[in-house]
Amino acid sequence: MPHPLARIHRMFELIEAIGTITFSGVPDEAFRAVGMRNYWDGYFAGRAAPLGLAPAEVVHAVFYNFADGEVARHIPWVWGKITPEEAIAVRERGSADAIRQKIGDLAASPGLVRIGDLATRAAVSAPIEGRVLYAGLRALAVPEEPVARIWHAATLLREHRGDGHNGLLVAHGIGGTEAHVLTALAFGMKPQEFGRIHHLPKAQLAGVVDGLRDRGLVDAADGFTDAGRELRERIETLTDELAAPAYDVLTADELDELIAGLAPIADAL
Repeated sequence: MPHPLARIHRMFELIEAIGTITFSGVPDEAFRAVGMRNYWDGYFAGRAAPLGLAPAEVVHAVFYNFADGEVARHIPWVWGKITPEEAIAVRERGSADAIRQKIGDLAASPGLVRIGDLATRAAVSAPIEGRVLYAGLRALAVPEEPVARIWHAATLLREHRGDGHNGLLVAHGIGGTEAHVLTALAFGMKPQEFGRIHHLPKAQLAGVVDGLRDRGLVDAADGFTDAGRELRERIETLTDELAAPAYDVLTADELDELIAGLAPIADAL
């Protein structure tokens, strides 16, 4: 019997907090120490590494929501400084170190072994069809150390969900920049204030917003219309539904145990 979507969405909240530690200061410093010029070099080297030496066009397609040319400023340049295999190791080490710094004594808790095992069972059992980045991660060795193991499982589950989300965006005709605009509106922000797109040329961003307005998704004040809000909510619900099969391997009690075990880690992060 499928797990209730409320639990699936709660898992999303938890794995998002744990997985995105990768994009924080400690992993960034680790990548700069091996020759990366800036934050985004490390971001693309680490996140794209499971795809191997894929060209910028492929990474752009898989990551979905970067503006044209942004990926190409970093790939393939980073592969002249570090191999994908080295980037994977730097990313794992830096992410696990960042988690340990945040969770303190919890890192030594014997209960982390059990939580890591539950998370990993789910993380390696999801369907891979159409999940390109998730499939690349699935091909990597699973860390043995409990903190790194939990981070790795969270990253797998996060990218599995993300691959499904991107497919739904394509199916609903929402491009990468449009997705950022809708996220900004969901946060109660104006698109030009949103960090991921505020740097785009004003005319380009205005054109994206105008296109959403023409579709009846954005109103005259750059807010959601009822149709826009309903579309975003539908995509989010369908994203949870597509993420749910990863947890079929766990019983209801095991999923509740996993949620309870990840919660203090996510809270600390």
